[in-house]
Amino acid sequence: MGFFKLLKEDIEVVFDQDPAARTYFEVCLTYSGLHAIWSHRIAHTFYRKKFFFIARVISQISRFFTGIEIHPGAKIGKRFFIDHGMGVVIGETCEIGDNVTIYQGVTLGGTGKEKGKRHPTLKDNALVATGAKVLGSITIGESSKVGAGSVVLKDVPDHSTVVGIPGRIVIQNGEKVRKDLDHHKLPDPISEVLKEMDDEMQRLKKELEDLKGANRHDD
Repeated sequence: MGFFKLLKEDIEVVFDQDPAARTYFEVCLTYSGLHAIWSHRIAHTFYRKKFFFIARVISQISRFFTGIEIHPGAKIGKRFFIDHGMGVVIGETCEIGDNVTIYQGVTLGGTGKEKGKRHPTLKDNALVATGAKVLGSITIGESSKVGAGSVVLKDVPDHSTVVGIPGRIVIQNGEKVRKDLDHHKLPDPISEVLKEMDDEMQRLKKELEDLKGANRHDD
């Protein structure tokens, strides 16, 4: 696909995804997500030609003006849409398919100082909502969704929805995985752990009372 045709598709996806978009002139001048994507496409071209310094300079200038950090080594497909975008971070070895959407505050990052492929892969039509963190060399499946504020550390199958910290699959292939989950509530792992601790304390307390009762009978 020609470079300019790719840029044109980047504009068109804004009109598809954002009802507030009015004119091409407005979109081209005022959408920071679009500016970040265009800057990345230029930086990535230099990166592939091993002009690493120039590529990083372009990405850092883009970060300064847009608040969006995309490493020039990241591979991004067609019709990628960043909504608002402030605080988005996309790591060097990220691979993003076609028709992917991410929102502000999303991090597609690593988990440490590991070498090689260390950032996520997002397959076609994936969506990552506001503030979500997708970390490590994992794969978000085709047409899958990551809920706002989630932290995902494991692979997500195709056509799934993940929410919570750590991320849990709640919908897969259109069916709820957890039947007890109300659609308006996210899983709360901290509450679940506290409940388990409370249950364990109650069990230990009962065992202690039983032991005291047994000692009284022996006396």
